[in-house]
Amino acid sequence: MSTIQSEHLAPHFDTAGFESFISARQEPDWLLDLRKQSWQQFEQSAWPDRKQEEWMRSDLRGFKLDRYRLPVVDRPNSAETVSIPRRLEEGITPAGALHSLDGRIDHESLQSQWADKGVVFGDLSRLAAEHSELVQQHLFSVVDPEQDRFAKLHAAAWSGGQLLYVPRGVCVSQPLYISAGMSDGGSDTGHTLVVIEEGAEATVLYEANSAHEEAGGLHIGSVEIVVKPGGHLRFVSLQDWGRGVWHFAHQRATIGRDASIQWTIAALGSRFSQVSQNVSLIGKGANCQVNGVLFTRDKQQFTYNTLQHHQAPSCRSDFLYKAALQDHSRTVWRGMIEVDAIAQKTDGYQRNDNLLLSDHVRADSIPGLEILADDVRCTHGSTSGKVDEELIFYAQSRGFTRKEAVRMIVTGFFQQIFDRISIESVREALGQSIARQVREYR
Repeated sequence: MSTIQSEHLAPHFDTAGFESFISARQEPDWLLDLRKQSWQQFEQSAWPDRKQEEWMRSDLRGFKLDRYRLPVVDRPNSAETVSIPRRLEEGITPAGALHSLDGRIDHESLQSQWADKGVVFGDLSRLAAEHSELVQQHLFSVVDPEQDRFAKLHAAAWSGGQLLYVPRGVCVSQPLYISAGMSDGGSDTGHTLVVIEEGAEATVLYEANSAHEEAGGLHIGSVEIVVKPGGHLRFVSLQDWGRGVWHFAHQRATIGRDASIQWTIAALGSRFSQVSQNVSLIGKGANCQVNGVLFTRDKQQFTYNTLQHHQAPSCRSDFLYKAALQDHSRTVWRGMIEVDAIAQKTDGYQRNDNLLLSDHVRADSIPGLEILADDVRCTHGSTSGKVDEELIFYAQSRGFTRKEAVRMIVTGFFQQIFDRISIESVREALGQSIARQVREYR
């Protein structure tokens, strides 16, 4: 159980509110200066509009920042309590766990065997003071705090962030778990920073949930990942915000020489999602695999802009996004493979498949290539189609109801991604989360 922020203590997203927010933080001067600079840039900039390529298919007319409040550092003990679902935590024994609610960390744990080996896992704001040099070196070294107005606001007002640092040669054999929770109408501006040193290895399970399915709120967050030479990271993210949440995120990773990342994303919740996800392969022999599972219903819209940036030779990237759409929902996937002139022997692959479960859905799929090298193999593809009625008839002839048949077909559609996940409990949690969303297909 966690506490909800008190309305009268939470400042607005304005100058006075930001000054109140910044005065309550116990952080190094360099970080406070960065926040103030970002706030100035935020105030001087305009919201993205449809003249910009990444936003031309996004409708922000219903978004009003003044409806929400900045996260607060402290909450009164008498505040109302709320329970946040934590599905990915079931069936595992985590090496450490972090829970946040409305941009405030309210639970931290790390097993002593990993702390003794130098692993750092905890509240990013607190650790920015305790490990100032480490955080200053990596914070916003990958994520661009000036990419757009949402990025500038996040850089100024992030709260409830998480830091994972795995030192050289340490392989954390148990997953580390992060839960980001949001009360109805709350705000989450969390920043997740993961640094995997040379030859180190870790698995992170990240989950974002609201107090209940119909909850509203605002999320403006970032995920920033640095995998150094020979390092390996598995990162699983489940986004299941309430159906009234506006969700904006910038997600970036840099992968060093002979390092790898397997990044799995499942997105089910929110009213509107706009995610910018980039992976940069900066060292020879770097490898990335990104798996995306999108399921939309009602009038939800998910927009994902992805980039596979090959900056070094002999690297491999594999992006596979699958979306199932119900009711009047919409998805936009805009993928790009970018290959620098130096990045010879590149092997890049991207694919987007869409399963249409209604006559009223829309799936925009826009793959692209920008190649400056001449010794590469880059391919992309996209498919969109409805459920095969013959498959439904076959299942019904074996005694399944129509809804059960559709649920099986949808689960099978995502099976290729589920098979890539090595943790059985995570596979089951994602599969069950999707199965709960399936309505009867007509």
